[in-house]
Order: sequence, then structure tokens, then C-alpha cells
Amino acid sequence: MTQRTLAGLVALPLVVALIVIAWVVPLPYTIYSPGPTVNVLGKFDGKDIVQVKGHESYRDKGQLRMTTVSETTREARLGLWTLLGAWMSETEAVYPREVAYPDQGTVEDDREAGQVQMASAQDAAIAAALTKLGEDVDEVSVAEVSKDAPAEGKLKAEDVVTKVGDKAVDTPEEVVAEVQKVKPGDTIELTVERKGKTLTQTIKTGEKDGKAFIGVSLGATYEFPYDVKITLDPAIGGPSAGLMMALSVYDTLTKGPLTGEQKIAGTGTIDGDGNVGPIGGIQQKIPGAASDGAKLFLVPAGNCQDVEGAENGDMRLTRVENLDDAIKAIETWTEDPNAKLPTCGSTK
Repeated sequence: MTQRTLAGLVALPLVVALIVIAWVVPLPYTIYSPGPTVNVLGKFDGKDIVQVKGHESYRDKGQLRMTTVSETTREARLGLWTLLGAWMSETEAVYPREVAYPDQGTVEDDREAGQVQMASAQDAAIAAALTKLGEDVDEVSVAEVSKDAPAEGKLKAEDVVTKVGDKAVDTPEEVVAEVQKVKPGDTIELTVERKGKTLTQTIKTGEKDGKAFIGVSLGATYEFPYDVKITLDPAIGGPSAGLMMALSVYDTLTKGPLTGEQKIAGTGTIDGDGNVGPIGGIQQKIPGAASDGAKLFLVPAGNCQDVEGAENGDMRLTRVENLDDAIKAIETWTEDPNAKLPTCGSTK
């Protein structure tokens, strides 16, 4: 037996052991797969997902399907074999765990954070839909009053600011702009709603960076003229269904089927003004929607660089920047499925 052969025989168990370890030992990665889609115009647990009280609602046979991603949890133990299978898949993706879960936490923390994001997204979706319908829903609330600030003792958390002086205000930016119109040290009147009462508070402004200030943190909130509620499976979290929820509320509150009784899917965050934002996992959401029979998919403009090569089959992809774009695209497509629509470059 030669020395080379002997060395090979000695090394063989080590090589085998390394291969076994590579297949078995968990690696710090996460897998994204197409998740289920949900018709937001449909029902959950036997009840309409979009429920309305105090305003007439309209139901039709079309579908507006929100899309999801199935994501392995931060505690999932994934071996090389599993990761290679996902990497070779046309519809799955592999990401470093720190990309999917940049913060420390637990699976329960992730679930709770997703539910908070979903609740906020639902409020924004309802606000966007009602704003589109001509309702005034914006409010400005006091989130916090700084200690020893000019507003201390005058304003309280959860006060809703309706006027600064004689100027009606709807956004935190408008409040700040009106306050900064006066000179530091001047007094200013704020009209607020507090527990059903209207109060006018006179505040002597302070000075910060050469400008007048009153020392409060403000947040945008909404006051809806009638009750609109969105009820989804609590296992679904995150903000990415905002656009499809807004469209579903809009469709429910308007006569006639927005969808032309067709299956339409999409994704994207939304704010109260109807602006659509990008999301993660769109390469998995598109094939998920196509496999559930959708024929039109709404792509946030901010995700256009991410859709190249997505498995969309014969489902058309159209780019949207806001709620108005989405409604126009749907109406155009339902009238003529071959009509020209805004696209993401070479996507069809």
C-alpha cells in the first residue's frame, strides 16, 4: 500500500464526516415561499372581511386577493439539503437570517409586531379609501408632552388638535408650520378635542433652533364618519396588504363591481393619502397569485426592479404608485384585458 493510498484511506472518514455535518448542521438562513392568497372581498370565519355600519355597502362576485409569503421562523433549523432545494426552486428564495430578522427577538415577538403592523395598515387602508370617496378623515393627536415644555399642563396625550389660531389643521406638519409662524416667546392658541369636549388652550411658545416651539410629539390619526372594519385571519400580519385592503373597502362602498367580477391580486403598503409603498417577497407573491387564478397583479412602483423573472404565467403585471393608479388600472383592464397598462420595463 502506497503512502498516498494510506493517506486517502485515513482522510476518507474525515471527508465523510464533513459531508454529513454539512447536510445536518443548521445554517443561519431563511426561506421565502409563495404563501396563500386571500380574497379580501370574501369572508373569514363566516363573516364578511370588510364590514360596514352606518353606510350602504355593495357586494359582488369579483375577487381582490391579497398575497402573502410563507417564511421560515427565526428559530427554524435549516440544513444544507433543505436550503439547496429552495435555492434551486423557481419560486422560493434563500436569505441570510439577519436580513429577514434584523432585530433580536422571539417568534412570539415577530407575531406581535406583525399584528401591530397589520392593525396600522388597516386604519391607513380605510383612511385611503374614504379619502378617495371624498371624506375628511385626517386628525392630529398629541402623542407626548415633553417635561418642562411650554405645552406642559396645557395639552395632554391623546388630545386631538383641530386648530392653531384660526387655521384648521389636519396633519402634524401643518401644526408645526403654524406654530413656527409666530416669534419665540409669543403666545398661540390651540383648539383641541379632549374626551368629547372642545378646549382652547393659550400657550406661550419657547425657542428651539431659532424657531417657536411648544414641546409636543404629534401623530397622524383618523376619525371615520362611519364604522368600517377589516377582519382577517390573525395569523396574517405585516403591512403589505394595505393596497388590496384599501381597494376592497372602496369597492364595498361603491356601486357596481370594480373587478368586473374577475380575479385581481396585488400587494403594497399604503398610507392614509393613498400612496403605495414597496414590500418584500414579491418574487414569491406573484406565482402565488398566478396559481390561485388571478389574471391581473398590481405591482408597487418601488418593487419594479424586483419583478424581473417572476413566474407570472399569463397573469398581467401593472405598476401602481397610488390608489388612484390601482383603480384606473383595474377599470381599464376590466373593460379591455388587452389594453395598454403601465408596466415595469420588460414585464408583460
